[in-house]
Amino acid sequence: MDESAYIAALLEDAHNDLPLVWGRGIHSIFIGGGTPSLFSPEAIDRLLSGLRALLPVFPSCEITLEANPGSADAAHFRGYRDAGVNRLSIGIQSFDDEQLRALGRIHDRQAALAAVDAARQAGFDNLNLDVMFALPGQSLAGALADLDQAMALQPEHLSHYQLTLEPNTLFHKYPPEPPDDDRVIDMQERCLERLDAAGYQHYEVSAHARSDSLRCRHNLNYWRFGDYLGLGAGAHGKITLPAEQGILRRIRLRHPQRYLNARGAERISEERALTAPDRVFEFMLNALRLNEGFEPALFEQRTGLPLHSIQPLLDRARTRELLETEDGHIRPTELGRRFLNDLQAEFLEPELHVTAPGQVVPDTRFD
Repeated sequence: MDESAYIAALLEDAHNDLPLVWGRGIHSIFIGGGTPSLFSPEAIDRLLSGLRALLPVFPSCEITLEANPGSADAAHFRGYRDAGVNRLSIGIQSFDDEQLRALGRIHDRQAALAAVDAARQAGFDNLNLDVMFALPGQSLAGALADLDQAMALQPEHLSHYQLTLEPNTLFHKYPPEPPDDDRVIDMQERCLERLDAAGYQHYEVSAHARSDSLRCRHNLNYWRFGDYLGLGAGAHGKITLPAEQGILRRIRLRHPQRYLNARGAERISEERALTAPDRVFEFMLNALRLNEGFEPALFEQRTGLPLHSIQPLLDRARTRELLETEDGHIRPTELGRRFLNDLQAEFLEPELHVTAPGQVVPDTRFD
């Protein structure tokens, strides 16, 4: 794929979406999906420079780039840093070579260690590592060994999550035998204990940070039902439209070549306005992933719905001991965090007392 053409397409998307976000500034940029570290530093510099020319980018903007240990080196990392990237997210997944081969990863343990070292040498002081657990055939000792190795590298942030079988993947078509539920729960609990003992704050289902300031701001905006532009093949976006009192969701064409061959609005494969039930479910789907939950005012601001419209659903979740209110936040209980899918499902098809959303208020910032 021609990287120059792809960067030009991303900036064209951003230009076309400007009328949706006039007067607003960017507080985070996340360059992810696929393998962004295959792009040259010059291409990333053109992208970020182009975005700055189109929209106000706050000086404190968090700019993250996802990197695969098998497709980046020290020179690339230095170039990304010079271009303005200030946070790297490295997809380690495991430090076990056998597991990496089973996952179809192109890197091995040594490449993973070298990638972290190269990132530090390039000057990155905000580093996330992705590490999985509950891999096929994985023992508790194996899961703990992966986590211990990750923590030994002292990243500022760790994304520690259970392997899931994504649609349209080889694993989904030919699913491996996962560890049984008891072993998965044991892995999760023991790993959480080690993360806590090492000083990592568990603030979201799979996210752990060394301090509040090192939480992923981009993902926090997403989990709090904030707005974001989605640029590129397969990108999803969500924008609040105050004048219309609406919330717009867009999805771009998924296949990269089809995306490049299209122009303007042709690149949008789906566009819809969120209904009141959509807003409730999408807000809860994301906000309930946060251990601290959410404040009632945020629900009303982001959805345009009064909290009392979902009171029966909240009461039912509390009766099931999945939800609680503490320090002004509505949040999952320990049981609710363990059975998060069940808690989220409580809000899947809500019978609302109102059918027309009220005023929605966008943040002045977006991603």
